[in-house]
Amino acid sequence: MPVGTYLGFDFGIRKIGVAVGNLETGTANPLVTILAVEQKPDWLKISELIDSWQPTGLVVGVSKREDGSDNLVTPRIMRFSRQLEGRYALPVHQVDERLSTFEAKQLLFDETGVNATTLWKVQDQVAASLILQTWFGEVREDCC
Repeated sequence: MPVGTYLGFDFGIRKIGVAVGNLETGTANPLVTILAVEQKPDWLKISELIDSWQPTGLVVGVSKREDGSDNLVTPRIMRFSRQLEGRYALPVHQVDERLSTFEAKQLLFDETGVNATTLWKVQDQVAASLILQTWFGEVREDCC
C-alpha cells in the first residue's frame, strides 16, 4: 500500500465530512464539512480538496445495519465511491463505518463539551477522521 496523504469521507445526503491523514503515521485530522447541493455531492469543493492535498488515495466509510446488511444510504455511498474513482483516477478504499458518527458525537460531547450547533457542523469531519484511522489500522495490521 503506498504511503502518503489520504482523504477520508463520511458521506451523508445533506453533508459530507472530510478528513486528511497520513498512512505512514496512522494519524488523521478533521478537515471540512461539505454541504450537499440538492442532495448531491458538491463536486467543485471536492475537486478543490483533491487539487490542494494531492492525495495518494481516498477512503470512504460505508454505513450498514448492525447485521451487516445494506441500509437506505448504502447504495448512495457506493455510488459516491464509484464517482470518486471515476472522476479522480485515484484508488478508493472502503471501510465499515457503522458507528463512526456516533463515536464522533460521543468524542465531541464527552471530551470537548461542544454545543449542539458546533456538533452539527463538525461531527461528520470528525467521523471522517475516525474512518481514516480505522482504515489505517486495518492496512497496517495486514502488512505488518
